[in-house]
Amino acid sequence: MIEIVEYKRQWPEEFQLLADKVRQRVGASILGLHHIGSTAVPGMDAKDVIDIQISVEDLSLDAEKGLELAGFERVPNLVDHCPFGMTLPDEQLSKRFYRGVTRAANVHVRQIGRVNHRYPLLCRDFLRHHKGAASAYAEMKRQLAKRFPNDVDSYYAIKDPAFDLIMSGAEEWAISSDWSIPDYD
Repeated sequence: MIEIVEYKRQWPEEFQLLADKVRQRVGASILGLHHIGSTAVPGMDAKDVIDIQISVEDLSLDAEKGLELAGFERVPNLVDHCPFGMTLPDEQLSKRFYRGVTRAANVHVRQIGRVNHRYPLLCRDFLRHHKGAASAYAEMKRQLAKRFPNDVDSYYAIKDPAFDLIMSGAEEWAISSDWSIPDYD
């Protein structure tokens, strides 16, 4: 069931606990580790799911055993959506995806330099700096969750392209603010 809850102040701490487990179990192949998604935006209502992005040089690096030991299971064959108006080769959207076994959490393993690696980090940082956009995005998700509480496909079919609209402003902000991808959270 899709449910949007009020912002929880413990989300950053929960991210740090999960990130520490992941670092301990996966180790040297991690080039960056970030708290992404709506729970990474202070004050923003969201699904109670912690999203973590691991940055790697190459997706073929095997982190599966380490992530299993950290409490995650692989969900095969998932790719990110292609932002509206873009035509991208499949490799720009490929990732390894893991779901938390005991806590609602996701790990997205993405390759540095790809579109899908940059997108969630820019998204997060833009929403952190633009509270009005964050509030409107949260409201849109609340309304979608009310309309499609048990229909994940319909929820994302509307949410993803709507968020691509927000990202056009984020791209302009990235240029004007000289934004760059941070190394770690």
